Amino acid sequence: MPKRRDIIGILLIVLPWTLLITVWHHSAITPLLATRKDDRRDGRSNSRNTFAFKESCSLQNRDIVEVERTEYVYSRPPPWSDILPTIHVISPTYSRPVQKAELTRLANTLLHVPNLHWILVEDSKRRSTLVSSLLQETRLNYTHLNVETPRNYKMRSTKKVSVWPVAFVGGLRYESPKVNTLGKVYGWKTVFDPHRPFAIDMAGFAVNLHLILSKPRAYFKLHGVKGGYQESSLLKELVTLSDLEPKAANCTKVLVWHTRTEKPVLVNEGKKGFTDSNVEI
Repeated sequence: MPKRRDIIGILLIVLPWTLLITVWHHSAITPLLATRKDDRRDGRSNSRNTFAFKESCSLQNRDIVEVERTEYVYSRPPPWSDILPTIHVISPTYSRPVQKAELTRLANTLLHVPNLHWILVEDSKRRSTLVSSLLQETRLNYTHLNVETPRNYKMRSTKKVSVWPVAFVGGLRYESPKVNTLGKVYGWKTVFDPHRPFAIDMAGFAVNLHLILSKPRAYFKLHGVKGGYQESSLLKELVTLSDLEPKAANCTKVLVWHTRTEKPVLVNEGKKGFTDSNVEI
């Protein structure tokens, strides 16, 4: 025989759950019963009520479908606005295997911007058919120009080693040599070990070829040099800090960006070319 204390304990556990289920069941059933009584009182049949409910649902679904259809419908490029000012985007380009792919990607981005005029400048003697055809297919407002890179770039005037800022390196917006009022480099604006002999990115300097040829011991060492010190290992064999020639308006302008589109691997093309070189890619 179970003890009296055990029976009381079981009742204390079961009774609250029984009461909770009874209240929930009553709250769920009562509105339905009230609806059925009202239907009988008004002379409306259950089938009519069901039909009205289905019709209401179908109307709601129809409205939802129409919203979905119109919400994402837009033209490319967007319609021209008389209120918005025009944005002129100037992009230089040059012939290479990924040229069409990169221009297509950029064009697809520009197609989302209203009131935009794209000025595309080819680094060549004449405008290429590839770029002309691509621009016509984009439906963008555009101007197609061409001009060869001038031969008097400041980098060409490098006597020994010239330096300049580079954007998007070292976890910073840009890294740069520090230049004093006399136009001499005296340090480095960087976070990663600024006390390196030459705390500069690989894209941040140019070396005169005559200097390289006159210093046969200066070369990039594959072994025995820590990561981030390759630049220093080369430059310390060529010049001292005072020999550096700051460019880009005494390193006050950013003209170089450390971005990268991965170069396609075309090893199977061979020297003669496996595919037809006349086919645009």
